[in-house]
Amino acid sequence: MKRICLLLAILTVTLSAHAQHKPRPDAFPPLPEAVETKAVTMATSVEEMLSWDRYPTYSVYLQMMEKWATDFPQLCHIDTIGTSVKGRLILSLFIETPSTNNLYRPEFFYSSTIHGDEVTGFVMLLRLIDTLLNGYGNNPQYTNLLNRTRISINPLANPDGTYYLGDNTVQGSVRYNAHHVDLNRNYPNPFVSSKATIEPENEAMINYFDHHLFRLSANLHGGSEVMNYPWDSFTSLQNPHPCADWWIDVCKRFVDTCRTYNNSHFRDVTSSGYIAGGDWYVIHGGRQDYFNYHNNCLELTMEVSTTKTLSSNRLPEYWNFLQHSLVNYIEEIHSLPENNGIANSKVIFYPNPTVGFIHLTHPVFSPIELFGVDGHPLMQFPSGIVTLDLNNLPAGIYLLRYDGNTTKILKQ
Repeated sequence: MKRICLLLAILTVTLSAHAQHKPRPDAFPPLPEAVETKAVTMATSVEEMLSWDRYPTYSVYLQMMEKWATDFPQLCHIDTIGTSVKGRLILSLFIETPSTNNLYRPEFFYSSTIHGDEVTGFVMLLRLIDTLLNGYGNNPQYTNLLNRTRISINPLANPDGTYYLGDNTVQGSVRYNAHHVDLNRNYPNPFVSSKATIEPENEAMINYFDHHLFRLSANLHGGSEVMNYPWDSFTSLQNPHPCADWWIDVCKRFVDTCRTYNNSHFRDVTSSGYIAGGDWYVIHGGRQDYFNYHNNCLELTMEVSTTKTLSSNRLPEYWNFLQHSLVNYIEEIHSLPENNGIANSKVIFYPNPTVGFIHLTHPVFSPIELFGVDGHPLMQFPSGIVTLDLNNLPAGIYLLRYDGNTTKILKQ
């Protein structure tokens, strides 16, 4: 009888363990992967990257970004988000087609490799940039998408972690920045008071978001294959995200498209391929929750490869099944849920503070009046415009009034 009870107990524990999700790779300080056993080939020139089966050296990465800006000056420019602890550049390529009608175009943001050893997304986003730029005017979907959307792509958020052993290799890359801080635990917690010192990489990213109006974004990770939507700070039973149903639809479309090209992927955490972050594992100080809460930006975490550092010859394989999902996710910005940002009638003025120009997310159909903080009228702008020129005003605080609404503006 004792033996039977013991066997039943063992069986119960075994079944329980199998019912649990795969441990979240950013939930613990995991052991580094044995990259020395992998074929990690580095490209030492931009030309060597054309086969997309290599990782770029830091120098080649910079050259690629500069080359796109030079080759496609009417479509893109480089934004310097900031610098790392060791002074390496944190860059974004901002893609924006010429506009002749001044209509509002929503801003989208892609970012990867906040954990320096999760480098699959690094190459995926580089290739995405190349695909979108070369497809403009040739591919109707890409052309239409770029004409309707402002797209910022930051392929590498933690260059010190990725090039930990030097600028010429991603071998030996590490999760942390040069201060040995996990950048995805270092954002201010929007739900409780936080006293942590914000690392320079994250300070720069927060400032970049504050000067833009990103409405949809994604942060690419590695170590699993799953779409991880907010919140990370709570389980879905404790505090479901108000757009959870929309997130599930978006994640399902992403995963289903990937499985059309390779049915074996996005199965190692859940059979569906997506999960609420806190249902997988609760974490605090993540980027996802911070930008959802503070910047009214719908951001999720994409875990895009079960291996953090893929053998470089497998990079084309991953691109083949991720490519269309990555492009289609950008399209989702044009179907945001009604209770989020631009989909409702509220006008947002940005950037605020400004050094000269203020933009509107969409036009208003009444004159816009500008007052000093003492209440004296200073300027009036006609209805229907989406850009206000404040360059001739001295630095200070001003009030904009329209349709009975008042917005405070800081001119620097």
